[in-house]
Amino acid sequence: MDFGIVGVASITAICYLVAQALKATALDTKWLPVLCGCCGAALGLVALCAGVPDFPGDDPLTALGVGIASGLAATGAHQVGKQLGSET
Repeated sequence: MDFGIVGVASITAICYLVAQALKATALDTKWLPVLCGCCGAALGLVALCAGVPDFPGDDPLTALGVGIASGLAATGAHQVGKQLGSET
């Protein structure tokens, strides 16, 4: 089974959902990008250890980088949606 880049997109989607859940708490939203990056890093290592097909990380350091970038992409995706939805 070949999933291509689905593993990276999955990390982004999971981090986005985690951020939305954290927004419902009393946590200050300024910490959301940091928490998304940390969540993405952990999920990147999980994807490496689980052997996700075609995951772009072949070693732990690359898996961390891919995970962090994916987690931060979740924050960026939210901001793009927010900006497109706002009226100027």
